[in-house]
Amino acid sequence: MSFRDNLQHLRATRNMTQEQLAMLLGVSRQSVSKWEAERAYPEMDKLIKLCDIFDCTLDDLVSGDLTSRTVEPSQSMPSGMTPQDVVGYDDFMRRYASRVSSGVGVLIAACSLAPLTEVTRFSDGGFSAVPYVLFPVGLVAGLGLLIPIGMEYDAFQKAHPYIEDFYTTAQRDASRASFARHLVAGIAVLLGALALGLRPLMDDAFVGTRACMAVLLVAVGFWVIIRSVLLNGRLNIDEYNEDALSELPDDSIATLPDESLRERARRAKRTSNTYGAVMLVATAIALVLLFVPAFHAQSWFWLLWPLGGIACGIVGAVEGLRGK
Repeated sequence: MSFRDNLQHLRATRNMTQEQLAMLLGVSRQSVSKWEAERAYPEMDKLIKLCDIFDCTLDDLVSGDLTSRTVEPSQSMPSGMTPQDVVGYDDFMRRYASRVSSGVGVLIAACSLAPLTEVTRFSDGGFSAVPYVLFPVGLVAGLGLLIPIGMEYDAFQKAHPYIEDFYTTAQRDASRASFARHLVAGIAVLLGALALGLRPLMDDAFVGTRACMAVLLVAVGFWVIIRSVLLNGRLNIDEYNEDALSELPDDSIATLPDESLRERARRAKRTSNTYGAVMLVATAIALVLLFVPAFHAQSWFWLLWPLGGIACGIVGAVEGLRGK
């Protein structure tokens, strides 16, 4: 018997869809389809995973006859079962949302210490190094949250490039309602920060403290907004799968089963590269505004990241229209 016959039989006897098997193996559904059509052959690590999933030997799977093999009902997927989160996608994306929003919040909060380095007064007339120490510590802490979770996301996406949509209508409705509440709350906090930053004070000695408090409120507001956006965005499984296509190397894109999928992958890769370039430029300009006194824009440097996000949204919309 052929590998294809064995694979089709083993999957069918467990009442398992191609999507479910793809998620367990960390491949796309198209890969499983190509194996069963004998248009491609899995790599050794995927063959070993298949043996673990179906409890068989490599020799039997590749060249034996497993078509007469039966399985216990407890080993099969229940008939009519709705799609399940078999790889822990939801838990990971919740952790991802919390870590990213916290990292951005810490970075903005660290930058709020900059005004204190210029105008804080000390009763004894001495010099305090505390703001100068806390600023780099905050930057390191923020990057310490963002960089590891970014690497974890890349690793998770490479291990699970295809996720079957398992969210229910009730879960989507609840997520939209929560997103709306938190978005309004975050905008309210940002407006409060704006009001505090523009509020005239009679004593200039408190300008630095006022600016610090305003940017701290900005940090809280963005934490709320970013977390709510990411939590609501995790339900967009199609976007996750599209993003996974953008991470494929060029040689893997060339092996995708049809031209439409290959074009989607190339378009997703272009969009992802553009996003990275836009945010890199926004970050560079923001750092210039923060550290070059000649621009007198230290209090508003953070606007560059929202503007960069808006630019990325425009790029995504344009690419979406071109795709249609």
